[in-house]
Amino acid sequence: MPEEPNRPFRWDLVRPDQLGSLLDDLPELDLWYLDELVSCAGRVLAQCADGDLYFVGRSVDSLFDLLSGALASTSWKDRLHPLPLSLYGIDGKGLTVAETAQLRTNLSAAGLAPADLMRGRPTVFVDLVHEGSTFENLYELLREWIDDDRAQWDVIRRQLRFVGITIRRKTSPNAWRWQQHADWTGALPASAIRNVSLDHWVWGYFGNNQPKTAASFRRTRWSDPEVAVPGRDKKTRYALAEAALLVEGGKSTALRRQLAAVLADQPTARERWLRELQQELRRPGDAD
Repeated sequence: MPEEPNRPFRWDLVRPDQLGSLLDDLPELDLWYLDELVSCAGRVLAQCADGDLYFVGRSVDSLFDLLSGALASTSWKDRLHPLPLSLYGIDGKGLTVAETAQLRTNLSAAGLAPADLMRGRPTVFVDLVHEGSTFENLYELLREWIDDDRAQWDVIRRQLRFVGITIRRKTSPNAWRWQQHADWTGALPASAIRNVSLDHWVWGYFGNNQPKTAASFRRTRWSDPEVAVPGRDKKTRYALAEAALLVEGGKSTALRRQLAAVLADQPTARERWLRELQQELRRPGDAD
């Protein structure tokens, strides 16, 4: 296994002092999707079973940024983890021995080795989902690793959770649901797969059109040291400005209370851990 993990550079936007003049001379941003994102964030939290959340890839960057700000002064501040990783479609299959070794090293550094999955709180993967290929590939890679390490699958299977953010459609008994067409989901408890819907325009923006702070972390880049170099081009700076604005907005009392209100309206609202989180969110925020 490679000795050193590799990870794309990302600024710590909860501590924006490191940004310097990077955000100067950029146009004013319009967070037109903010209310929809807050609602989505609350429902994702309510589905996490009091676990640690890993935001897979780049499509859920804005969700991670908003929650990073909102939870920065709560007991949940260390529960959120960006997981830069692209495993979409066939790109996540047929890995070479070297690619598998590097991926396992990178995941170990993120606290996702089989031994880590057996202890502590549930591990919750969050991503935008269309047909679920990223989740499927991630599951299969973890499952093979668990077998190779002879870890206790009967324990780990109860600790894993996948929260898919799907495009909102009309409710119907015949509606297509990605998990019903994925064989691998049958190996997990029914409670392990959860979905949160998002307006189709917002989903499309995050998944297809939003500028990102880094390039996609595909298998060809997992061992590339250049990914650790921060980008400073205009497109990256624009994405960084949007991310920073979401973090700062999340710290505000108004948005934290808006998030708490979403939590209070969820079926899991009466669970102790979620009640306590609501109380923390209702306290004055740092950005006021």
